[in-house]
Amino acid sequence: MTRRTIEYGCAVVVIGLLAGVAGAATTLLLHWVEHLVYNYSFGTLLTGVGHSSPVRRAVGPMIGGALAGFGWWLLRRRGDVPGLSATIAEHRPIPRWRMSIDAVLQVLLVGSGASLGREGAPRQLAAALGDLGTSKWSLTPRDREILLACAAGAGLGAVYSVPLGGALFAVRIVLGTWHPRAVGTALITSSLAVAVSSPVTHLEHALVWPDPTLSYLFVFLGCAIAPLAVAVGFAFDKVMTLARPKPQIRSWTLIPTIAVAGLVTGVCSIWRPELPGNGRSILTVSVDAGLTLGGAAALLFLKPLLTALFLRTGAVGGMITPALATGAAAGTVATLALNQLAGTHIQVAAVSLACAAGVLAITQRAPAFAALFVWELARPPLWLILVFAAAAFTAHGIRLLRERNPAKS
Repeated sequence: MTRRTIEYGCAVVVIGLLAGVAGAATTLLLHWVEHLVYNYSFGTLLTGVGHSSPVRRAVGPMIGGALAGFGWWLLRRRGDVPGLSATIAEHRPIPRWRMSIDAVLQVLLVGSGASLGREGAPRQLAAALGDLGTSKWSLTPRDREILLACAAGAGLGAVYSVPLGGALFAVRIVLGTWHPRAVGTALITSSLAVAVSSPVTHLEHALVWPDPTLSYLFVFLGCAIAPLAVAVGFAFDKVMTLARPKPQIRSWTLIPTIAVAGLVTGVCSIWRPELPGNGRSILTVSVDAGLTLGGAAALLFLKPLLTALFLRTGAVGGMITPALATGAAAGTVATLALNQLAGTHIQVAAVSLACAAGVLAITQRAPAFAALFVWELARPPLWLILVFAAAAFTAHGIRLLRERNPAKS
């Protein structure tokens, strides 16, 4: 056995453990910020927002936005913070401190109520820690590319307790390969990361799911809702692309503009407390029948607009959970509308999550990841992964047809 093989095997273990630490650390920091901003001790962010005063709902995100903007202004004065995926793919050195500080600012902003995903921070921190922990070993550039991509995927897996989803993210989205070595590394690192972080990030789910004897009906509904998921996914991507400034904003205007975005989100949360945060609150109320048709429509409209507003101001954050929340709201709107108009009693949770999987398949261009990520995140019965896969792969197929016939789309 060669030295490189031994060191690669050791690096796989180190990457997994450090990614778990990154996931646990960012989760603890996020919860601390949420509890401080909304002044609550127990329960979810939705509970905290719901029980806080209107003034705190408005002012808390504004102050958090101003502090994050101040931090980014200082951080970017010497240049942009590079994207993690591009840095890994181009074999550039990982700017460990800059990426770590950027990750902390993302957690501060999302914990204050910003409508952005929290998964970007653990990916960056896991990659920075993994790069530090393996920098002295005899690894080839390709080895380092695989390990750092798997660190990013393991960070995602750790923060949401989705080991298979984290592994697929690394393999299909960051690396774009099915090579056995990459797949094996991703599975090991993501599983280790979830095991390390699970005491902090583990979530219990106690939802009511459809009868398995209706599986054929829900697979059909998953396929039927795919066109809606495609439309929502393309619209979400278009809005985010238009909103994202290039190059990154570096001026002092980051401070007031992100603060204003926080204030707008806070004011909206006075009427819709599901809006602050990465989108978990919307997913929760979408799948536990806690929304009316009007409420779901409002969330479908406001969630992506608030996310785009933060991007436009120069803020940085993940896009996975905002896209999921938007897709879940769209699925809830469609299901509730059908139940009212046709007098049916279709179970909302399964169709809502199927639409979320379809939207994620469009925004991430990875249907297998989308279906598995949604299934692991919600932890429904095993058979529902077929429903999520039907929606994700049908949406993916529609996208491929659209790209092959651009004149007709």
